[in-house]
Amino acid sequence: MKCKFTLEHVGINTPNEEEAKKLVTLLCTLLNLEPRQGDKSDFAGPYFECMKYPYLGTNGHIAMKTDSVEDAMAELKEKGFSFNMDTAAYNEDGTLKNIYLDGEFGGFAIHILRK
Repeated sequence: MKCKFTLEHVGINTPNEEEAKKLVTLLCTLLNLEPRQGDKSDFAGPYFECMKYPYLGTNGHIAMKTDSVEDAMAELKEKGFSFNMDTAAYNEDGTLKNIYLDGEFGGFAIHILRK
């Protein structure tokens, strides 16, 4: 059975907190979205995560949600993809919460999250 993925958000790398805030303000104004502040990033609605410093991916990351990160990993490994295990985060019950694939795709890292 193939995993179903849904787009969670697009993460956009910015050089610093000031530029992240500017981009959030622009995106919120442009698309009538509500801003939300975080520790490492600020959000423009649920769609755009503006990183306060560059992180994985030259341009940022694309966050995809799925029911089971473990099943997604198994399927993607069969397709020849690998994962950056240093980015793995776990829930209290030991299940994978999220992880990034190795490498970049069109200048973006791919972030797999549990629904």
